[in-house]
Parts: sequence; C-alpha cells; structure tokens
Amino acid sequence: MSNEDSSLVLVLDVGTSSVRAALYDEHANRLDATFVKNERTLTMTEDGGAEIDADEALNQVAAAINEVLEKAGDEAMHIKYVSASCFWHSLVGVDAQGKALTPVYGWADTRSAKYVKILRESFDEHRIHNRTGARFHPSYWTAKLLWLKTEQPQVFEKVEKWLSFADFLALSFFGEAVTSVSQASGTGIFDLRKCVWDDELTGFLEIKRQHLPRIADDQETFGLNKIIAKRFQHLAQARWFLAIGDGAANNIGASCVTSNRAALMIGTSGAMRVVYEGEPPEEIPAGLWCYRLDKKRIIIGGALSDGGGLYSWLKNNLKLAGVDDDIENQIAALAPDSHGLTFLPFLAGERSTNWNAAARGAILGLHSSTSAIEITQAALEAVAYRFSAIFEQLNGICQIDTVIASGGALRESPVWTQIICDVSKQKLTLPDEHEASSRGAALYALEQAGKIENIATTPIDMGQCFTPDAAKHEIYQKARQRQEEFYQLIYSVQQ
Repeated sequence: MSNEDSSLVLVLDVGTSSVRAALYDEHANRLDATFVKNERTLTMTEDGGAEIDADEALNQVAAAINEVLEKAGDEAMHIKYVSASCFWHSLVGVDAQGKALTPVYGWADTRSAKYVKILRESFDEHRIHNRTGARFHPSYWTAKLLWLKTEQPQVFEKVEKWLSFADFLALSFFGEAVTSVSQASGTGIFDLRKCVWDDELTGFLEIKRQHLPRIADDQETFGLNKIIAKRFQHLAQARWFLAIGDGAANNIGASCVTSNRAALMIGTSGAMRVVYEGEPPEEIPAGLWCYRLDKKRIIIGGALSDGGGLYSWLKNNLKLAGVDDDIENQIAALAPDSHGLTFLPFLAGERSTNWNAAARGAILGLHSSTSAIEITQAALEAVAYRFSAIFEQLNGICQIDTVIASGGALRESPVWTQIICDVSKQKLTLPDEHEASSRGAALYALEQAGKIENIATTPIDMGQCFTPDAAKHEIYQKARQRQEEFYQLIYSVQQ
C-alpha cells in the first residue's frame, strides 16, 4: 500500500447518516483497501427531535477506527496523523467528569423552533447574523440552548460543558474540552470577525466561557489520553487534528477553496458553498450563512434541509416501481414544468434562504391525471429553484465561474444534476470523487502538517460536464417565480 518511510493519515468522516474512515497517503490518495462505511440514523421523534445517544455515537466512531486498523494490517504503524470531518451544528451537554447528560441533538432537531421568535424579539437579528454568520433558527445553539434552559432547567444547571459532537469526541479521546474554529463557527454563538465566543449571546443564555470548549489554534494537534492510547496502540504516537465542519471538508475535497468556485453538494440534505481566504463580507446576505474553515479562511453559502432524503421519500411513498434508471429515464422524457405543479420542498423545514422554521412541504396544482413521476419531477425542479436562489446571493459577493458538484444524490441522478444546471444557467462539473469530505479532511491535515503547500492549488479531475439549456432555463424561470408567489401566499416570511 505505502512505502516504508511514508506518513499516512487516518481520516474520520463523521456524518449524521454514516461514519466513514480510511487511510490516505501524503498526496491525499486513499488506500481503498482500508475504506470503511458504517450506516446509521439519528432517532427522529414525533415532537421534532433528531438525536442520537452520545456514547453510542462515540462507539460508532471507535468501531470505524478499529475496522480501518484491522484492514490496514502492518500499514497501521505508518499512521502519523489523524484528521476528521464532522457534521456541523450538533449539541451535547456533559457533566464535570465528561459524561453526557443529554443526547447529541442534530441540526434537524426542531423542538426549539418556538424559541426562534423569542430570540428575534430580543435581538436585532440582522446585526447578530452579520456578527455570527447565523440567523436565528432551530439548527443553531441559540434556539436549542434557550429551549433546554427553559424546558429542562434541572439538566441545564448540571451541564458543565456544552459541546458539539466533535468536541465530545475530543474530550473523550484527548481529555480536554476543545474545539476547532471551524466547529465553533457553526454554533451560532461565535463571533466570526473576532474568532471568540459571542459575549452578548452567551450572556443572554446564561452561559459562561468556562461552560464552553476552548477554541484551539489552527495548527494545534493533540495526543490520545492513556486509556484511549492503550485501546488504539497504533495511534498512540499519532498527532490528531481537531475536526473541521463537514461542509468545509467537502469544499476542500472538491477543490473549491477560492472565491470563484462554488461546491454544490446533495446528500441527504443539500448545500452550496464557497471557501476563500480573507474576511467575511461586510454585509452577509440575508439568505446565506457564513462560518469559518479556520482563522484565515471563510466559508459562506446556503443549506437546504431537503435533498437526497426528499428523493428517497418520494420513491418510497409514491411506490415508484423499477430501478432508479427507469425513474431517471421517465423524468428525462418529460418536458420542463410540463406537469404544472408547484412543489414546496420543505418536508424537513426551511433553512436558506428565508430561514422559516415553520415552513412545510406542499404540492399545488394536483389533478386527477397527475402521475407519481410528474410529482417527482416537480420536486427535483423545486429543489433546483431553491439552489438557484442561493447561487444568486453567493454570486453577488463571490463572482462564481465554476460550480463543482458532489454527493451521492447527484451522482445517482444525472437528470437532477442537469435540471439544476438548466435552472441556474450555470455549467456544472461532476468529478469522479465519491468521498469529497474525507479527501478534504486529509488534504487539510496534510497542509497543516506542512506536507503540502496549499489546499487551494490541489488539482482535481473535473469529470462529467453539464451545460445549461437556455430554452429550458426560460421555462424554469417562470416556474420558479410561481413557486415564490405561492410561498409568499402561504407563509409570512420574517427576514
């Protein structure tokens, strides 16, 4: 697999729907024989919860590490670094001994939705958004912490530290509650411009600095505590980098780390993001979020709660028969917007661009001859309209000339990729890189370790190219406007 003198990187890619792990060499090439992917799901509760037991989640990461080490065999002795990509916006409370007092709450947990209104009444949301990069929304710590403080005060008072899952992993493995700038920036209580916890918000939530993890320096590395080192002996001498946000890692792996390149990703959910070196925009567009990759790089974009998960939901609930290729061919045979339907793709609520936590899915224009394939086509087009709105706001500040796509949903659906291309009237490329987040975490660690000069200069094979159809774009523009008109009729949007 590798030369005796080479240094290998163990990469953990921790998502809400799977835990992946693999070894990479010094050129960020994956050693395919070591790849591990373990599926999992967060528990969805009837009252809007999306959570997982903290210890169970920790054990899932440990199991993935064990599997990689077993597959690596003697190569494991060459592991010099460990890096990680981890899902953003999670929250878990621990006691003084580091024991979890709460589940890990995921970004899709909406039980704190009613507290968004309180936050908007208590603060100037525009000012907070421009400082933290985050609107008030159940995805972020602001609403979740206010919910826990109000509805679970006994638990709230016992919590010694509030952490993301990535921080909980660091505490468990290193013995210190510490976070990366990247993970901290996705909480909604982090000052983007000063790179510190936001005093105004933490004060309102009655959380002191000692209740939050220490924010580490970019190149800071860690070692395993004695107990964990004994468990993973091949990793006892490795230097561990703190986890960066999965979206940031995806951009790196897709070679989108300059202001003219946007990464489009559709997995279970979806996002479009730009990473660049510099400071946040003076005015962050209202429909977008803005976080950090590290102290010198910004990541800005928009996220949709419904992506590949919506497509799967349609296939399951509309009882679409046949293999996926049949569905694709049937949709491809239909003219754009020929169904006349308007689909509001908010089955899991809305994030970008209106941040309306109360938004729900809807299908308008149904008639007796409407088919399941037409509904599915309308849904895929509807998601494309939302991405187009994100693209327009991003393009207003970044001047994008290249969009690089990734994610299982797009890779499995060339028809959907072409629809997004036509709607946005923007060329798309779909590289043959199936693990962009994992590769991105490897590249970032190698840069921080001085093994490569700059992640911005790392090439990638652009793969399949999609070119927009101008005539279809015009049809989609009218359908997108219809979607917006229905949205405004149904929902009172608070900017």
